[in-house]
Amino acid sequence: MSVTQLIPWNRNRNSLVRSANRDPFFALQREVNRLFDDMWNGFDLPLMGGSQTDLGWPMVDLVEHEKEFVLTAEVPGLEEKDIDIQLADQTLILRGERKEERDEKKSDYRYSERYYGRFERRIPLQVDVDMDKAKATLRNGLLTVTLPKAALAETTGHRIPISKAA
Repeated sequence: MSVTQLIPWNRNRNSLVRSANRDPFFALQREVNRLFDDMWNGFDLPLMGGSQTDLGWPMVDLVEHEKEFVLTAEVPGLEEKDIDIQLADQTLILRGERKEERDEKKSDYRYSERYYGRFERRIPLQVDVDMDKAKATLRNGLLTVTLPKAALAETTGHRIPISKAA
């Protein structure tokens, strides 16, 4: 006889599980719980245990070339005045604000929609950037930022010879 068999609530555990499977209310509760779990998993909400990728608007791509970094960000509907780009402490800071209002009035209906949202993305760069040669362009909702590496960062490195200890 094991110690777990001496505990009173473990003796009838198998019978409780078997009777719960036959209980229609227990089966209904299990199915409703499964439906809610499936529904929340589809939304991928950060507060519900999903990922936080949706909070990172705008989506960015950062490509490192031999002599420069090229950042591409999708910012549909934004203009130059809505976006602020800064470079501080080897970090590229991309800020912006999106304001959109639509108001349609017809004879039989009225449609009104407003959207306001701010974003800020901080992208750390592990290399010094030549700030004087950095440039950014915005075309068709696509922001492209080119950040040339500083002269010290472009060097491939210096080999240090190893000598035998005396």
